[in-house]
Amino acid sequence: MENLQSLFYGFEVVFTTQNLLAAFFGSIIGLFVGAMPGIGSLAGVALLLPLTFKFNPTTAIILLGALYFSNMYGGAYSAILINIPGDGPAIMSTLDGYPMAKKGKAGTALWTSNLSSFIGGGIGMVIVTFLGPALARIGLNFGPVEMASIMLVAMTSIGWLMGDDPLKGLISTCLGMLIACIGIDSVVGSPRFNFGTIQLMGGIPFTPLVIGLVGFSRVISMMQARGEKSPDIIKLKMTEGFPNAHELKLMFWPSVRAGFVGTFVGVLPGAGATAASFLCYAMQKAFKNETPMGSGSIEGLAATESANNAAASGAFAPLLALGIPGSGTGAVLLGGLMMWGLNPGPLLFQTNPDFAWGLIASLYVSNIVALVIGFLLIPLLSKAIRVRTGLMIPAITAVCIIGSYSTTNSMFGVWVMVISGIIGYIIEKFGYSANPTVLAIVLTNIFEVNLRRSFIISNGSPLIFFQKPISAAMMIILFGIVIASIVKPIIDKKRQKAKA
Repeated sequence: MENLQSLFYGFEVVFTTQNLLAAFFGSIIGLFVGAMPGIGSLAGVALLLPLTFKFNPTTAIILLGALYFSNMYGGAYSAILINIPGDGPAIMSTLDGYPMAKKGKAGTALWTSNLSSFIGGGIGMVIVTFLGPALARIGLNFGPVEMASIMLVAMTSIGWLMGDDPLKGLISTCLGMLIACIGIDSVVGSPRFNFGTIQLMGGIPFTPLVIGLVGFSRVISMMQARGEKSPDIIKLKMTEGFPNAHELKLMFWPSVRAGFVGTFVGVLPGAGATAASFLCYAMQKAFKNETPMGSGSIEGLAATESANNAAASGAFAPLLALGIPGSGTGAVLLGGLMMWGLNPGPLLFQTNPDFAWGLIASLYVSNIVALVIGFLLIPLLSKAIRVRTGLMIPAITAVCIIGSYSTTNSMFGVWVMVISGIIGYIIEKFGYSANPTVLAIVLTNIFEVNLRRSFIISNGSPLIFFQKPISAAMMIILFGIVIASIVKPIIDKKRQKAKA
């Protein structure tokens, strides 16, 4: 009851002209920042942070928080329409969002993305409102051992989640892990696999790599298919865009489940919205889906979009209650708080209740604003797939170049995009998918750091993963996945023989 009263007080803080405008403009900026590949929430918040120093701290954090949250909405737009994720959390949205657009259901995909984002974000906010400090304390129990075991299970499951051939998925995953090892060793600090090149000291830039693998490779495919009737040129009737009752039913429960799981993953230090979207996508794979996931499944799109918005909400729990950022964007926000003279932690809710509860209340407002603006943009965005291939190729190429250059501020990023695009095109021609590679790049860094810390704690003994309840449970799941991947092909062969 006390939390509810505090939330109402937060709404009183938000519903001033200045703060309401901050939430409104932050949401608009976040949508467009999220939709632009190569920018992302981290760059968006970092660029706007210096501009907020003239604001009071409450107004400033409301603006930046709204930008961060609505960014999760915007990332799906380019993922659905042109197969280029606007940010890391939107990577999983390409798996089902883009196939839906190719089938003439771009409007439905955009509506599904917005609605599931609203549901996931709303669930996350309610949980943070009433259980934020408690969840933050639980999240602290997830040390290096627990995080390493969770990431190991996630990376092991990539192979069978991304296609019908687990072996090809495993090879693509290993490729991603090798790429992630390039650059400065995150634990020791020594360079590795950089071939004496200064540009590779920080590793291969992630955004240009992703844009190339999943975006520019598509451009090459479209260039090859010139003269053929392109499946991307689809006449879309907007009256068919809004999901019908059956489609709403399909997306509802995946959104709810992912909302709860994504919030908890967002609370975990270092996990982030990308990990949340992948884990919830994997979870949805275990449920019955009307359309196979990866080929235009509403359930798959709803799960991943709900998860990343819920994780964005959950990330505020450790940030406000404990002063621990859960992501790079959270770290920038934490730096802003300190520059404004505020000290995040348990006492923040007592010493600066207007700030803490004003921020939480503003997220509710941002969720509604992002939903409404997203709906208003759907007719405009859906027209993008009506454009002829001859015009789409230079447009997507320009987006790829701008997004790659803006990340590195040099042509090095553009060359990375071009080369990775060629590689992505080649591996897809041989029946491999670039998605496991991208996901492995994201998860490997988290896995490596926590794995090496675990071995430092245990003096090199792997038994530590079986000595703690959470990690032991993860190991049991891991063995189950491995055994299932071995047994399943044998059972399938026997069934085929029996049918023959």
